[in-house]
Amino acid sequence: MSTAAASAVLLLAFALATALTIPAAARHDGRHHQGSGGGFEKVFDRQEADRVESLPGQPAGVGFRQFSGYVTVNATHGRALFYWFFEAARHVSKKPLVLWLNGGPGCSSLGYGALQELGPLQTQKGSPELRLNPNAWNKEANLLFLEQPAGVGFSYTNTSADLTSFGDELAAHDAYIFLVNWFERFPQFKGHDFYLAGESYAGHYVPQLAEKILEKNKKEHKSNQINLKGYLIGNPAIDDASDSRGTVDYTWDHALVSDELHAAVIENCKFDNDHQNNTIACEIALNYLYSGFNDIDLYSLYTPLCTANSTARRLRRRSSSPINTDNNKNKKTHGQLRLRLLYDAYDPCQDQYTNAYLNRRDVQHALHANTSGIIPYRWSGCSDTVFHNWQEAPRSTLPAIKKAVEAGLRVWVYSGDTDGVVPVTGTRRALTKLGLKTVKEWREWFTSDQVGGYTLGYESLTFVTVRGAGHMVPTLKPVQASQLFEHFLAGKDLPPKPVVV
Repeated sequence: MSTAAASAVLLLAFALATALTIPAAARHDGRHHQGSGGGFEKVFDRQEADRVESLPGQPAGVGFRQFSGYVTVNATHGRALFYWFFEAARHVSKKPLVLWLNGGPGCSSLGYGALQELGPLQTQKGSPELRLNPNAWNKEANLLFLEQPAGVGFSYTNTSADLTSFGDELAAHDAYIFLVNWFERFPQFKGHDFYLAGESYAGHYVPQLAEKILEKNKKEHKSNQINLKGYLIGNPAIDDASDSRGTVDYTWDHALVSDELHAAVIENCKFDNDHQNNTIACEIALNYLYSGFNDIDLYSLYTPLCTANSTARRLRRRSSSPINTDNNKNKKTHGQLRLRLLYDAYDPCQDQYTNAYLNRRDVQHALHANTSGIIPYRWSGCSDTVFHNWQEAPRSTLPAIKKAVEAGLRVWVYSGDTDGVVPVTGTRRALTKLGLKTVKEWREWFTSDQVGGYTLGYESLTFVTVRGAGHMVPTLKPVQASQLFEHFLAGKDLPPKPVVV
């Protein structure tokens, strides 16, 4: 063993010994802070300040620890981002760390990713308000959820001009600063394999944050580098031209529009990242196209809408297309909805339960969120202010994805195949633009004895479809999603044959 390696082992042994001599109550947490001076005890005290002991409506005996709170990313402007962190259900010290980001831009990773998709606790109707997710991704990893940029969810800024200044570059900058400061608060996770994951507009967030990390790592001493190993993006907005043409073709392929309307859009609209669809004829055709989706959920074609009230699902991506998800015209009766849900585990009204839960002051107190009570708005799943004032974004993140592949990162892209907004047709078009060599031919993969979807192996990139899943794959197909996540982390191919259970 080299002198350097021996020194590292001794330092690690000292750290572990120190941790074990500190009372358990002082071991995990962190406060609104930057800098980690003060030794192990101070670090543990900061962590303990963010420890979530229990949440209202939480099942007993969850078997994992959770932390949440604020991390300052710009002290001058008073910008602080809110996080929620779940340790792995077991083998915490050996499991990788995964940061999950939802899209929008301007939508909450707490409200969607954590509480409706892949987190260990999920909202539900009635009491108790939370249930354990049997397919939670923290069975395979330590999970970190971040509300970003400031103005989304509980994250805030004391400089109101910030809310109309965000774009892709500033969002990536703040997310990187968050990670640097979060690792100072939780240094025991700094050496873990680190992955990024997300969906929808995270097709921008994730590749650009990965690019930022790679750039910064080149300038930092190894001890300060982030141990990024790869990323996983689902139904991602990665190329405007491909996504837009993909949506138009997908709606026709799935019998949602007439031949004449499809032909009118193709004739009058350009699907090229160098041109914008701003002709009057194109706008008229697109408006007719999207106005036909008021009575279905274009994000999940074959699941029911929530008809309990007129609140629409507000998953959005940056797009020139006038997507209208207003549910007011849906005429299904409550009786019809209840009958459908008897046969469908998916609850289309979960947005409402999540919104109500996170706006409770006792919940906010337990999460250390909005601690002063002065955030001048209610928590919401997506921020209209952030979304409508987004300042800049490339029309394609394929160059950033190409850099990740060339840097040797593990990159997986997955698509639920019943999503009409960022459809599998668009994603397949986009990935072909990378010009990567196919090394594993298109084939089916299995969940137990059923086809879970299809997969294609490119040179240093894996593409996976999830059969029957919409935009939010972990919500619609939780078993298949957790299986995909497990194989991604392990770098293993999905099963090519039925699995005997």
